[in-house]
Amino acid sequence: MAGTISKLPDVGWMLRPLTGIPGVRHAVVVSEDGLRMGHDSAEGLSGEVSRLGVDEAESLAAACAALTVTSQSTVSLLFGEKAGVRQLMIESDSGFVLFTSAGQGASLGVATDTETDVGLVAQQMQLLVAKIGAHLSSQPRDPMGRPAS
Repeated sequence: MAGTISKLPDVGWMLRPLTGIPGVRHAVVVSEDGLRMGHDSAEGLSGEVSRLGVDEAESLAAACAALTVTSQSTVSLLFGEKAGVRQLMIESDSGFVLFTSAGQGASLGVATDTETDVGLVAQQMQLLVAKIGAHLSSQPRDPMGRPAS
C-alpha cells in the first residue's frame, strides 16, 4: 500500500494585512519541517529582493525552520523542556526579521525595513495569528504507509 503526500494549502493571501503595513517588505508562513505554506511581498518594493518568488520563499522557509528549532533548543537548555519560544527577532543593517508561532507546527516570519515600528508589526502578527491560526497550523504528516505483511 503506497502512502499519500498531501499538498499544503497556500495561505499567502492571508498575509496581505501584514504586507500592507508601511515598512513591511515580505511575510512567509512555514511548517516546522521547513515547508513553505504561503508568502507575500509588499507592492512597489525596490532593492535587492523586491519580490519573494516561490524559490526564495522555499529557501527562506528552510532557514526559518532551522532558526526555530535552534531557538527552541536554546530556550530548553536555559529554562527547561517546557519553556516555549514566543518570538524571535533578527536585526540587520537592512532591517528586521520577526518570527512567531502561528499555530501548531507553523511559524510566521515578517521582514521589515530599518525605519519600521517593529512593535506595531509584532502586535499585528499576533492579531493575525489569533484570527487565522487554525488555517496556519500544520498537522503532522501521515506515515508513508506500512510494509505489506
